[in-house]
Amino acid sequence: QVHLVESGGGAVQAGGSLRLSCAASGDTGGSVCMAWFRQAPGKTREWVAYIFSGLRNYYTDSVAGRFTISQDNAKNTLYLQMNSLKPEDTATYYCAASGPRSLGPPCSMEGRYSTWGQGTQVTVSS
Repeated sequence: QVHLVESGGGAVQAGGSLRLSCAASGDTGGSVCMAWFRQAPGKTREWVAYIFSGLRNYYTDSVAGRFTISQDNAKNTLYLQMNSLKPEDTATYYCAASGPRSLGPPCSMEGRYSTWGQGTQVTVSS
């Protein structure tokens, strides 16, 4: 059983930076997809970035070039470095692990993930 806990959220001004962390208890090393999603007030949850098989990183268009996803397997921790933050990045950010299943929905879809963290709030003011 994997348990995920996010941290690192907060309030920053536009143009600032934050680094989110997602600490995993249990073995996530077998997860095909490790991802960050976010949900803004009144909107559906959307994917932000994911790591596929620990090798390749993918980003949604709105954050590409500003956000970087990474993971430290020794620490069992997933990170999201967020630079040049914009007010539209304001949301609750969730990390997610897919588990070892090799087949399923794309890593960009919520249905791919079996384990979610509780979320951390990011607020960007203009």
